[in-house]
Amino acid sequence: MPENVLLRLRDVKKVFGGLTAVDGITFDVNQGEIYSVIGPNGAGKTTVFNLITGIYKPDGGEMLFEGQSISGLSPDRVLRRGITRTFQNIRLFNNMTVLENVLVGQHSKIPGNLPSVLLHLPNYQRAERRAEERAVELLSFFGPSLVARKDDYAANLSYAERRRVEIARALGSEPKLLLLDEPTAGMNDAETGEAINYIQRLRSEFGLTILLIEHKLQVTMGISDRIAVLDYGRKIAEGVPAEIQRNEQVIEAYLGRKAAVE
Repeated sequence: MPENVLLRLRDVKKVFGGLTAVDGITFDVNQGEIYSVIGPNGAGKTTVFNLITGIYKPDGGEMLFEGQSISGLSPDRVLRRGITRTFQNIRLFNNMTVLENVLVGQHSKIPGNLPSVLLHLPNYQRAERRAEERAVELLSFFGPSLVARKDDYAANLSYAERRRVEIARALGSEPKLLLLDEPTAGMNDAETGEAINYIQRLRSEFGLTILLIEHKLQVTMGISDRIAVLDYGRKIAEGVPAEIQRNEQVIEAYLGRKAAVE
């Protein structure tokens, strides 16, 4: 496996009863790139994310991360390898504060055994303080407004703010590969523009490799290094944005056969 390949999928399959949701997907994600997975609803995009992160176990094929197999690993073991994600439907703890939500993302990084946690020993208190400082740093990446609201309940945030908190929580595990599932869904044009900026900065400032699912083609075409297109669980195209934009199979999958031939 080439050194610059961080994630490799080869002929990955997932079947639910009689439905083949992912049918032999193959692609590589290179270190430091923004790689997008697009396709119509039901194409298998989120299922691919669930396979990579251990929510589902593949029914065939191979998944390698840094040259080591992650096929069938539990989500916590995938997380410890350096892969984390956000979800299409925001999954924050609404009855917890913004700061507490971000701290959840650092649970795998806070050292301490059961006695030190239960007795709140000095070493654990120091680790907690460092984690809180780091959580504030992660919130500050999105500007001062989230830091100012760190003690507010997550339920009181706007939709765009909740998206940002979810990304900050994901960053708490210090990932090498960040999977973003429709990070601009439900946002207006201004919020989408801000999100594009954040995604680009995540790569440049954190050195992250990003695997992205996004329905807004102006987003994926504007920020992606390469794009894979799925349809009915299969990869029908792969390439740089300019290649994808003029691919007739892609046009047909999104707009129908008539648009592809006009």
